[in-house]
Amino acid sequence: MTAPRPPHDGSTGARGSASVIHGGSREHSPHAPSQPPQGSYFKPRHLVMMALGSAIGTGLFVGTGAAIQTAGPAVLISYLVACLLLVLVMRALGEMAAADPSSGAFSTYAGKAMGPTIGRALGWLWWAQIVVVVAAEATAAAQLVTEMWPSLPQWLWALIFMAVFTVINLVRVGTLGETEFWFALLKVAAVVAFLVVGVLLLIGVLPAPSPGLSNLTEHGGFMPNGITGVAAALLVVVFAFGGTELVTIAAAETEDPQTNVARAIRTILIRILIFYVGSVTVMVLVLPWNNEGLSSSPFVAVLTEVGIPGANVLMNIVIILALLSALNANVYGSSRMLYSLARRGSAPRGLAATSSRGVPRLAVTISVLFGFIAVVLNYLWPETVLNVMLNVIGSTCLVVWALALISQIILRKRADRAGVSSPLKMWAFPWLSYFALALLAAIVILGLLDTAVRFQLIATFILVCLIALACKIFTSSRVRPEETSSTGEADDVVPRL
Repeated sequence: MTAPRPPHDGSTGARGSASVIHGGSREHSPHAPSQPPQGSYFKPRHLVMMALGSAIGTGLFVGTGAAIQTAGPAVLISYLVACLLLVLVMRALGEMAAADPSSGAFSTYAGKAMGPTIGRALGWLWWAQIVVVVAAEATAAAQLVTEMWPSLPQWLWALIFMAVFTVINLVRVGTLGETEFWFALLKVAAVVAFLVVGVLLLIGVLPAPSPGLSNLTEHGGFMPNGITGVAAALLVVVFAFGGTELVTIAAAETEDPQTNVARAIRTILIRILIFYVGSVTVMVLVLPWNNEGLSSSPFVAVLTEVGIPGANVLMNIVIILALLSALNANVYGSSRMLYSLARRGSAPRGLAATSSRGVPRLAVTISVLFGFIAVVLNYLWPETVLNVMLNVIGSTCLVVWALALISQIILRKRADRAGVSSPLKMWAFPWLSYFALALLAAIVILGLLDTAVRFQLIATFILVCLIALACKIFTSSRVRPEETSSTGEADDVVPRL
């Protein structure tokens, strides 16, 4: 089991003071060698690509088509609003992560700002979401591979994927980070290539005729389904951005969290804006919004329009890589959240044990085991079990983002009163934080007007209440006095070796 130690770099000042304001000491390695062994930390490029790997997935490669057909060309408004919200939420999370890196991230910050019950409930809610998503990603990847190469049964492909990424997550942070880097890089390269092809078509360089800007105004106009279509598409887009917060969890296992998280947040936001807004812009310019091909695979539809042979096979491979990349990142995220919950007395203490290289192997195993079970249940009842679970946790990102913003407001005000400066500050505080909360509230109201989303929101609310009640009843007696900060929230120590 791990134990806290002094900062590895021996520094004090703004970083240490900010940690105190946040309610406890920073997370540090249980070991204290002068030079950590190679592969002990995520490198800055790992941090950036892990967040991109979580954000650039089926939401971009498949979900964009549904959003376009819901709003028409006006889906660009939906994406710009969602990206603005994402920028503000990630900046708020980045401020807290830079000041106080924690493997529990937003869960830890919520606990220190609003009490341990809320923090732990948020952690368990996010963990439940991620392990279900892991099962869904393994299943979806297996289905695609089986369609392309039916020589092996689908269940075997799912088993192979789960086993491979379990092993990768059990080895060491450096191996995991490097694997995710190359997976995410392939996805990024595919998106960049798509953007280049789309631009070449639009400017008339390719043999296929360029539609120019005609698709923005024809086929019913720029907003064919009115403002309600834009609102409905906004819900689709926001849910697609869920998972980007993973970067704040991984920040605790970088060599210089204070510097790296600030750089990663800035880089991620710029790239997501380019990749998402750029890709959607190409789609609505190249094809009419009501093109049937957009509903199934918008990237394939555009590449087919350009006349690229084998576009379907090519994009299926990219989507498989996208799913496996997200699977890898989410196994990591779920295990670190479970580790953090164990450190704070909200899970069995044995889950906080780490290997000689600082990997919480039992937490990894438990998180993956749930994924295996969910995959089996999905194979037995493919139309019910996994779909129900996905619907229940479908709006979890709204809860995570809302509580993260509230935590940032509380902790920032606490720091300002004490005269402590954070290494990465939220812009125009507190007004932009309040503005982001207002946007989230508007999205929730819009969601309640949609039957399918209303079910997700209500189910998630009930789940949050049940988890919070369980945390209040069953975990209060497990927290030791020496493990809690001045706010009553136990400080979890991240494994670093």
